[in-house]
Order: sequence, then C-alpha cells, then structure tokens
Amino acid sequence: MVTLQQCDADVSAQRAMRLIEPRTANQLHAYVRVVLGFHMPRRPMVAGHASPFDYLCHAFFESEGDTPRDCVVWANRGGGKTQVGAIATLLDMLFKPGIEIRILGGSFDQSSRMHRHLRRLLDNDVMRDLVDGRITERSVRLVNGSRVEVLSQSQRAVRGQRVHRLRCDEVELFDESIWQAAQLTTRSGWCGGHFVRASIEALSTMHEPLGLMSRLVESTAEPASRRLFRWSVLDTLARCPDERPCESCALVEHCRGRAKDDRGPRGFVSIDDAIDQLGRVDDEVWQAEMLCHRPSRSHAVYPSFDPDAHVRPFDVDVHNGLTDVATESGVTWLGGIDFGYRDPTVLLWAAVWVDADGSDVLHVVDELVSREETCEQHIRAADARLWPKPRWIGADPAGHQRSEQTGRSVISHWRRAGWLMRTRRASVMQGIAAVRRRLKAADGSVTLRIDPRCRSLIQSLTSYRFPKDRPQANEPVKDGSDHAADALRYLVVNLDGSAGRVESRLY
Repeated sequence: MVTLQQCDADVSAQRAMRLIEPRTANQLHAYVRVVLGFHMPRRPMVAGHASPFDYLCHAFFESEGDTPRDCVVWANRGGGKTQVGAIATLLDMLFKPGIEIRILGGSFDQSSRMHRHLRRLLDNDVMRDLVDGRITERSVRLVNGSRVEVLSQSQRAVRGQRVHRLRCDEVELFDESIWQAAQLTTRSGWCGGHFVRASIEALSTMHEPLGLMSRLVESTAEPASRRLFRWSVLDTLARCPDERPCESCALVEHCRGRAKDDRGPRGFVSIDDAIDQLGRVDDEVWQAEMLCHRPSRSHAVYPSFDPDAHVRPFDVDVHNGLTDVATESGVTWLGGIDFGYRDPTVLLWAAVWVDADGSDVLHVVDELVSREETCEQHIRAADARLWPKPRWIGADPAGHQRSEQTGRSVISHWRRAGWLMRTRRASVMQGIAAVRRRLKAADGSVTLRIDPRCRSLIQSLTSYRFPKDRPQANEPVKDGSDHAADALRYLVVNLDGSAGRVESRLY
C-alpha cells in the first residue's frame, strides 16, 4: 500500500505547533508538513481533477452558506485517500473539541485501516499526551472530549449513531441498505468555537460502472448535493528525475512529461512503482482503478448509451406553449408505459419525425413517474401534462390481465379514458435489441434522443445491467432501474418491431 511520503521534522518544533490552529490553506499545508510530517500534493496533474489537499481543505475548514458539506472522494488505488482521511480526522479532533466522528468501511478491516493510520498519528512523542486513556482497536478519545469510533457494517451499529461526521471508506463495497441507513446518522453542533455542519464523506476507488460509487459520483452533478474530489495515480506521482528520459518511459502516454514539473511539492507515488503497477494489470483495470476513468460497462444492457450523444433538449417550452416544432404535421406523438403500483408506473412522451437524411428520429421529451397511486390518478396526472396526446402508447401485454377486484384490465382503464394502447408480444431480448439499434445502428447512426428532463429514464439506461456472475443471462437485473427502461422498450418495439417495422395490436 502506498502512503503519503513522510518527511523529517524536529519533535520540539512539532510539539510547539501542534495546537496552533491553521486558519488558511497555506497554514494548513505547513501544519501537515511540519507537525504531522507529510508532504501533501497541492496541484493535480490532470485538468479537471483535484488534489488530496483540496479534499483536506474542504474537510477541515467549516464552510458556510450553500456549499455542500457532504463529499465524494474518487481516488486511485494506493492514492492515499485512507491516509488523508485519517489526517482529516486528527485535525478535526485537535481543533474542534468534543467532535464525534465515526469511521465506516466496506468491511470492518477497511474501517480499521483508517483507524490504524490515526493511531500512528497519535501514538508518538508529539501527540501521545493528548490522548485520554488508551487507544483501542475500535476507538480513541482526546482529553478535549473529541472521540472517534470504528463501526462495523451492520444495521445495528449504524442506526444507533448521532455524530457530527461520518467518514465512509471504500463505499464501493458497501451493502446498499447499510449506506441508506447511514444517511440518517449525523447532526450539526458546536465543537469548541466551531459550528460543525453535519456531513457524510464517501471515499473509494470505483470498481463497478453501475455500482454505489458510480451513483454517488453522478449525484455530485446535482446542485447543492455533494462535492466531488477526484484524483488519479498521475495526480499523486512523485517528481520524476530530470535525467530519466521520457521517450523510453512506459508512462509517457499518460504523463507526457508533466511529472518533471518542479513547481512546488509533487506526490508520493514513485515513478518506478507506477510503472511496475502498469505492467501488472490489463488496460481496463488501469483505466478504471488507477486513472479513475469510468469502468467498462461490459455488463450494461445498453453499453452504447452515452449521455453526451443521446441526451438533447427538445425544442419546446412547455410553460410558454408548444412551439411549431412540437405541433407541425411532420411530428407524430407516441408514448410508452410500464405499469406498477409498489414499483413505479412510468409513462414516456415521445415525438417521431423524419430528419434531413431520411432517418426517423425518436425523441423522448418527458416522463411521468409515480408509485402507489391508482390507475385513475395516473390518468389524471397524464391528462394534466401540456403535451399533445400520443397517437398510441406502447404497453406491456401483461396489462390485459383483469383485476380480480374490478374485473377490468389496466389497459381497458386507459382506453376508456381516451388513451389508445398498443401491445406487441416480443421477448425481453428482442425489445432490448430494438432499443440498441436506435441507440447506435450498425452504420453508426443514432436515432434515439432523450430530453434532460427525463432523469429517471437517463438513470435507467445508465444503470440497467445483466447479473455480473451470469453475463450470458437473458434477463437483466430487476433492481429498480428497469421500469423506465421497460417503458422505452415497449414504445420502441411497437414502433419498430423486433426486426424491422411491424404492425402491433391497437386497443
């Protein structure tokens, strides 16, 4: 395991400075270097990335206003995130008396790793006399009342907590229910002279393209949600010696000589170590776990779905009235629906037209997502939307089944309310193939677009996946990401059929 590069420091100077609170970023960087004895990278090598010190500043300085306190740290393996988390924990304990912090890992061993780093920072001649009692395997308390405890991955351990700060290490390995339970464990409060805003920090490498960490990274795009700090092995490389030729270096494609930059302190991962790691793994692992690019979507149902290519605003303002584009005769309005009650009912509105090169374009413009509502409530909500009523709505053939209570089918309810339903019997894989052709045909053409307002559909197309342990399975995982994707599948299979255009049954 790679840790931050430790540097020499005078113990007497460290003791003299240990309780002098840093007030600026420069003072904080000097404190970490002189008192704690670590070089902390301040400048990322990769544009758009952060440095470990950027995260440390966010964790230590209590910001005010609308800046989110919750954060996500997406870092490479061996990128020092656990060590930096321990440093952030120590700084909180020293300068925010009475603070309560819990460390929760993807396993108890993972939780203990950050705690072990914290123990090493405290169990020395500089800090030892600040500890109240004995440092145990699970907890440590300072004489100023600050306390840290390690939690195990269990509902019982997580649900009983009310703390100021929760640091979650390797959240990619978390059980989903534990993560959800952890969201209600924090509280704000005064700690010494600081008002500590409650926060949850998620630190991890991203292993799975559709896992918990991926969803957390996605959530940072939402305003006032979480801040993202992302760094890779390149951002933590130590300075490369001038005499080392770039031309023959295995890292030249990724580094491009930037590790020779001598402006300020660089990172803590040696060039030789990085080259050795590069030679041990395949490109997919290197890209995902060391460069922090998104992992392969080999298990995704729709691996060709790319928000940059497929998500496009529709040329209409539903608040000021439909534009000519939405009402011109060349546009056909269609829909797709997936019925549910405890699971959500999802209704999609879509416009179809022929573009300049003769291809018909399907643009999904809006969605209605609701759960635990009656069929009549769904219909009223759909009637209230400003879009033209679809010529027909593609639906699940199972919607013909009659209710034992009413003796009527869901489809008959919609038909009586003036909505035409169209069904076509096709296997799940036939429908998926039809959607894939619109996402990207063999000739490279894209004939499916989705408006950004369709957030559930975008999330579904991103997350919908086959079981990882059965990659040849014909049934995707039904984990909640399937409902909007199913609504789109019913729409497309009734429009295009499973192999070319076909007529479906209209109700």
